[in-house]
Amino acid sequence: MLNLKNIDTKIVLKVLFTGLLMLDVTNAWAQNNPAVPQMAGQKMFQSDSQLTYFNQDRYEMVELASPEFAEAPKNVILFIGDGLGVTHVSAALTVNGGQLNLNHMKHIGFSQTQSKDRYVTDSAAGGTAIATGQRVNNGAIAMDASGEPIPSILHISEQNGKATGLVATSDIAHATPASFIAHQPSRSMYEEIAADFLKTDIDLFIGGGLNNFANRSDGVDLTLALKEKGYQVFYSLEESACASKAPMAVFTAPGHNPEYDERGNMLELATKKAIEVLSKDENGFFVMIEGSQIDWASHHNITPYLLGEVLDLDKAVGVALEFAAQNGETLVIVTSDHETGGLALHDGSYEHGFIEARYSSDNHTGVMVPVFAYGPGAELFLGIYDNTDIFHKIHSLFGF
Repeated sequence: MLNLKNIDTKIVLKVLFTGLLMLDVTNAWAQNNPAVPQMAGQKMFQSDSQLTYFNQDRYEMVELASPEFAEAPKNVILFIGDGLGVTHVSAALTVNGGQLNLNHMKHIGFSQTQSKDRYVTDSAAGGTAIATGQRVNNGAIAMDASGEPIPSILHISEQNGKATGLVATSDIAHATPASFIAHQPSRSMYEEIAADFLKTDIDLFIGGGLNNFANRSDGVDLTLALKEKGYQVFYSLEESACASKAPMAVFTAPGHNPEYDERGNMLELATKKAIEVLSKDENGFFVMIEGSQIDWASHHNITPYLLGEVLDLDKAVGVALEFAAQNGETLVIVTSDHETGGLALHDGSYEHGFIEARYSSDNHTGVMVPVFAYGPGAELFLGIYDNTDIFHKIHSLFGF
């Protein structure tokens, strides 16, 4: 038994002061980090309700037709779960009773996520590596250290006659989607990134961030410019329900979209819309679809938020897999730009859909992340490789 008489009061006070100081530092980091959207009143310490999760809404895996795949894909659907690590997938698998749509994806590899100048990447450099096949410094959007723009797989697909698209549950000008369409020295240049959309002929994009297009500091309304280029511009997915002709821009929020439990099945519907519109192109298509908020939940170390976002992504993956199994010419890839949170599972139950988690970080980590593949060319994604190799594998499979 601890003998309090033998403990120096000064040491006790020092320990308490240090703990409070570290808590204040952690809270200040979250409140001042522009990459992490803020949650009203949220503190970066966890109650039991923030560390545990009981899934009350389990779902079944989609049933897939027996596919006959082409030798090479005509279409690629690339999902990026921002911040998604192996443990995130394990946790989601547990709370959904041992089944995810990801279970259909039998070809699995690991991506090493380092950036050019850091062992631990940020989303700008992580997204750029996947999008362009080159590692850049943290914070850069598809630009090398000398300021030269690097073409992305989206740009190259467009140049080769394929339809292209972007979908995100964040602001569409946020780091990951931006890496596929923009060229800027800093990820924080949201209005400049939005302007870069007009420099492409992207066929469809769906996400938040209307303010970066229509409520800008320079007074320019880029939605008018989009319309002049022939885009149908919608301000919700519901508005776009009857439209299926490209080019199309669908803004789902002024800034970031809300969390999974407030935005409903937005990501599933956006995935369906993207496939509906882009698959009309006889030359095929490339689309990147991001589950953006897995990262934010992991930064905040909030397990229910995190798992809700992972399961939301998995449901959208199910939509893509159903299409790919029927189509036979579509490669579906699910990966991540980095892991966030240093997530560990301390307890759980497949039967009860329960998980208890702990976190070693409120930031990104340097561990490898999973790569799941399904469809023609999926076997190329086995093994361990650099994040840049994802670009090169897609580029090779497209025959560019």
